[in-house]
Amino acid sequence: MAEIVKHLEPDLEELRESYRSGKTKEASWRKSQLKGLLTLLKEQEKDIFKALEQDLGKHYAESYRDEVGTLTKSVNLALSSLKDWMSSRKAKLPIAAFPSTAEVFPEPLGLVLIISSWNFPFGLSLEPVIGAIAAGNSVVLKPSELAPASSSLLAKTIPTYLDKKAVKVIEGGAAIGEHLLRCKWDKIFFTGNARVGRIVLTAAANYLTPVTLELGGKCPAIFDSFSSSWDKEMVIKRVLGGKFGACAGQACIAIDYILVQEGFAPTLLELLRSMTKKMFGENPRETKSMARIINKQHFLRLKNLLDDPSVQSSIVHGGGMDEDNLFIEPTILMNPPLKASIMTDEIFGPLLPIITLKKIEDSIEFINSRPKALAIYVFTKNETLKRRIISETSSGSVTFNDAIIQVFHM
Repeated sequence: MAEIVKHLEPDLEELRESYRSGKTKEASWRKSQLKGLLTLLKEQEKDIFKALEQDLGKHYAESYRDEVGTLTKSVNLALSSLKDWMSSRKAKLPIAAFPSTAEVFPEPLGLVLIISSWNFPFGLSLEPVIGAIAAGNSVVLKPSELAPASSSLLAKTIPTYLDKKAVKVIEGGAAIGEHLLRCKWDKIFFTGNARVGRIVLTAAANYLTPVTLELGGKCPAIFDSFSSSWDKEMVIKRVLGGKFGACAGQACIAIDYILVQEGFAPTLLELLRSMTKKMFGENPRETKSMARIINKQHFLRLKNLLDDPSVQSSIVHGGGMDEDNLFIEPTILMNPPLKASIMTDEIFGPLLPIITLKKIEDSIEFINSRPKALAIYVFTKNETLKRRIISETSSGSVTFNDAIIQVFHM
């Protein structure tokens, strides 16, 4: 750490000088860096898959879908949109200003600090890097130390493919992060939990630095009854993919719990049980069809959620754990106590509670009685219910008859 801190200020001054020189503002520089990222993703694809398997046990298909593929799409979007993003726009003026004219010119902020998370260690690192570069900034990226193989690969490859005088990777744990936050930045982009988010905001306040916080939250899924067997199978697959298929539920937008009408709950449970086996196999750890838990600390956190005596009796499927391999099989719970931690905290793992209601419309009151949801997923053909969800609830996003798909359209 001492060696990193020793070189930190000279490195930051080099980055600031790169920005002050004006080169990062040039369209040619921005294009060259974005193309460099495309080349990195293509040439290092196998090593990226290897790092994700090492850190999180991700299958290569999941790694491509959630990281390499989406990043490639984002870079191509930035390249095709760059001219428009850099263009000035005429601004409307009141008649009293006639014959004056006005234009709004997009301008980069300067030196940007990006602190990323461990659950999508390439996606959550490089997505904001793409935006920062496209906007003409110089960048410091601090990957999560909890995904060491991915962090190491980013630190090794980014200087090879990008301008190392304008884009740098600084590895380290919380102490390095705290030291970085004491420095002056023109923008901070943080992905993580609310506790660290408060630390970031407090540090940023010293310089009135603008901050973007990408935090978590609970994401309920409302499951209405379906009569068609094809509809049932389709939506069950999407529910399971939106829970267990996204880094084993270690994703902020993964489904957190399901709300269902009492009468349909037995059917839903049976469908979830049978389709879980079809999608992930009898032994998901052996088939490597699902990611593992990031580390022992998070494994024990999830174990403690289930070890609550009032929660144990609600387990109706799964519950198996392999601490040596940090693996928890898909686990379904029926009506755990609403005051238990599993229903008040963000789960961030492969545990799926089901809460039954007298009427599916009661889901609106249930959601509104809790902190604002990060996302709401609604599986229904009832157009009236859809309209009510949009007008009577508030959340980061609402998605009908699918899950997680909204992130690919942002």
